[in-house]
Amino acid sequence: MSPLNPPRARRVAVVGGTRIPFARSDGPYATASNQEMLTAALDGLVERHGLQEPGAVGEFVAGAVLKHSRDFNLARETVLGSALDPRTPAYDVQQACGTGLQAVIAAANKIALGQTESAVAGGADTASDAPLGLNDRLRRILLEARRAKSSTGRAKALAKIRPGQLVPDIPRNAEPRTGLSMGEHAAVTARAWDITREAQDELAATSHQRLAAAYERGFFEDLVVPFRGLSRDQNLRPGSTAEKLAALKPVFGLDGAGPTMTAGNSTPLTDGAATVLLASEEWAEARGLEPLAYLTAYATAAVDFVGGDVAGGEDGLLMAPAYAVPRMLERAGLGIEDFDLVEIHEAFASQVLATLAAWEKRGLAPVDRARLNVAGSSLATGHPFAATGARVVATLAALLAEREGPGRGLISVCAAGGQGVTAVLERT
Repeated sequence: MSPLNPPRARRVAVVGGTRIPFARSDGPYATASNQEMLTAALDGLVERHGLQEPGAVGEFVAGAVLKHSRDFNLARETVLGSALDPRTPAYDVQQACGTGLQAVIAAANKIALGQTESAVAGGADTASDAPLGLNDRLRRILLEARRAKSSTGRAKALAKIRPGQLVPDIPRNAEPRTGLSMGEHAAVTARAWDITREAQDELAATSHQRLAAAYERGFFEDLVVPFRGLSRDQNLRPGSTAEKLAALKPVFGLDGAGPTMTAGNSTPLTDGAATVLLASEEWAEARGLEPLAYLTAYATAAVDFVGGDVAGGEDGLLMAPAYAVPRMLERAGLGIEDFDLVEIHEAFASQVLATLAAWEKRGLAPVDRARLNVAGSSLATGHPFAATGARVVATLAALLAEREGPGRGLISVCAAGGQGVTAVLERT
């Protein structure tokens, strides 16, 4: 094909999605691996959409943020342990909290270019089964012993081991460049944007109330499959109110005046997995499957959260969507007022509120709160890092599908490392 005549991009349909209920770390899924959880979510998708036969799916794309060395080929090993055809190719992606959405984008690009007709994307993470690393000095000694040419040399190397080196390196939710946790970074941004405690608690309570209402009306019946005794997200607190959350003590930003961030208006460490089925229109039609929505635009961005305007709030760790969304909407010729639904990943209530304020500062219209996270989001469901993007895509697509007539939804996901992944779903 001539490079002057590139293939015309096809529409990419979101056909369905399946996830397991999300659980708080060290709870019901404490002994479940990333692979086990991701396999359960994938098997639920295979069963619900009849994907068991050979060649049903062109590719499987998934990832995890907290990975053991055994998870180096997580997506492929998940396929081999699932009901999906074992001949299905698979590969891993990883972009911190944006992993699930980035996996969806990677799969969608191949469908759009005609390189495959269908794909499954997703992610899994377990904070319970986090990998423990060897003390780096101990690791170097063991490598030295392995390289030794004689027993005497190995013994000499091993004799350098000291008791303190036997303590493992425990994973920390901290940025390598700053040493600050994500919560501490978010507290800096909350102060910069003057985000109040009352506004955060109200947003968190609303997330729980809306998730509970969505479960009660049966919205998640086609999206969630039971796993290890759970049929609903364990973090869900249906009776949450801003008044109850106001009684909690702050846990982040304690080094500054008037800390506002608590365990109630921040996401907890979570275990879980989610998947999304994507396809060309032709593939879906041939199988009698009606698309829920179409993925029509996406964009990523990153901020300099180390040397940029961090104290001023512009380049806070979780503020990349403040740049990605305006850029994406300008390319698409859209404004916030053109969206019926808006899904912002709730890493922290303060981060959602800062993002909304930043969009307005950059000229976007205010987001109607009645359209924001209408079925709840991460503050209520929890946040298994790599699974969240797939959860949001499947949820938004299903929300658009149950509306009468056309609709459009916006997705915004912030991620560690100062990154953001955003997308647009439409139903025509």
